[in-house]
Amino acid sequence: MSDLAPLLVAFPVFGSVIALLAGLARDRVGWAVAVLTLAVQTAIAGTLLADVLGSEAIRYVVGGFTVPIGIELVVDGLSATIALLVAVVSLGVLAYARRAGPRSNAFYVIYLLLVAGLSGMSITGDIFNMYVFLEITGLTAYALVASGDGGRSAIAALKYLLVGTVGASLFLLGIGFAYIATGTLNMGDLATQLAEVGYDSPLVLAAFGLLVVGLFVKIAVFPLHTWQPAAYAGAPDSVSAFISALVSTVAAYALIRIVFTVFGTAFLASTPLASTVLAAGAVVSIVVGSLLAVSQSELKRMLAYSSVSQFGLIVGAVAVGNVVALTGAAIHLVGHAIMKGGLFLTVGLVNDATGARTVDEYAGLAKRSPVGAAAFSVLAVAMVGVPPAVGFVGKWYIALGAVEAGAWPLVVVIFASTLLTLAYFARVVERIYFRDPTETSGLAPTATDGGEDDEPAPVVSVGMRATVVAAAVVAVALGAVAAGYGDLLEPTMEGLLS
Repeated sequence: MSDLAPLLVAFPVFGSVIALLAGLARDRVGWAVAVLTLAVQTAIAGTLLADVLGSEAIRYVVGGFTVPIGIELVVDGLSATIALLVAVVSLGVLAYARRAGPRSNAFYVIYLLLVAGLSGMSITGDIFNMYVFLEITGLTAYALVASGDGGRSAIAALKYLLVGTVGASLFLLGIGFAYIATGTLNMGDLATQLAEVGYDSPLVLAAFGLLVVGLFVKIAVFPLHTWQPAAYAGAPDSVSAFISALVSTVAAYALIRIVFTVFGTAFLASTPLASTVLAAGAVVSIVVGSLLAVSQSELKRMLAYSSVSQFGLIVGAVAVGNVVALTGAAIHLVGHAIMKGGLFLTVGLVNDATGARTVDEYAGLAKRSPVGAAAFSVLAVAMVGVPPAVGFVGKWYIALGAVEAGAWPLVVVIFASTLLTLAYFARVVERIYFRDPTETSGLAPTATDGGEDDEPAPVVSVGMRATVVAAAVVAVALGAVAAGYGDLLEPTMEGLLS
């Protein structure tokens, strides 16, 4: 089954080429090609996860070269989980985008290339190729953000491009310092060589700092988050959901790999400043991200700042650096992708149905869009961390890991983050169910299906409703199995920390 690993990258690239060529002959075939491609991608990722969960990792060296010369792909329980998450969420967003758009063939070509980049980041065992996939992810994400109508999307994409380029450049510089110090790019070999060079070497310290800060930009850790609110708010609703669910999620996964696979727990133990920087970034992001979310009136910007806070929890788990906390980080990454992606899709559905995009315009939403109101409320409660939703399980594991490590300030901040999350979601839910619609509550827009005949079409399709309802159901259902899945992931986490 090891031959399946490269298909996680190759197959979406192949699908994007097919979509491009098919689009030359016939308009609007990109969606069908993308759905078929991602259905197969999901099957591949699911098969790999079944093969590695609870067993040894699958290793595949591209071209048959030996490590560390060859480019290695590594699929273990954690990387397979992220790869399956990428495939499932990408497929789910397509069900929504079928009617909501964008619907051009070019959009689906870029969409599949972004899936390839995210999948590559998930399974690569080579630090330079992680950068290559990071750049593919960035460039395609910039293009998708710019795919919306009007200048807001273009400006958001430009800001994303400028800030994202800085982050990628810092990451590349960190790779350069690591290579100068060790002469290798394979992650496993780097771990050995960095220990031999010495963790107090200026080259090693510079490499760690640049790699981490570069990924902080991609994750949107405060104060390096400035691209995120504009990108999420300015992009089309389908794109906002897609990138909010996956782009920062995979970057956070990359941070876990860099910190523990490349540098390792011995580096963190010998360099207390490294753990301090991670913990400080986590605490500031959790608190400030939540406070900024509370102050927002536009729903998409509120959700964007919420992501700044939620990814602070992941960084906090990395700073704690034990099995329990990292298991919680993995669960929270999966849960956040489902919950936040579902929330952005629901905001888009509500806008299409009623024209409402701000907190005040959600007044009386339960009467005007009952499906949207219910889905938003369930996902919001899950994001707060109310049992039995998956949001509770991830936070609970991270908090337990912090208690186990004696990181009491972080424990306090984690529990405070729950109250802050409740603060900005409760005011929306209160308006949905306990306020009457007003003149500013939004009016249902008119729309067309974008077809060649430009015929009138329903503003909200069955597929759009089904997608947001499915996200809400999955957010709750995952909570029931997350603890058991965490037990299956623990051997992978123990290997990561060994």
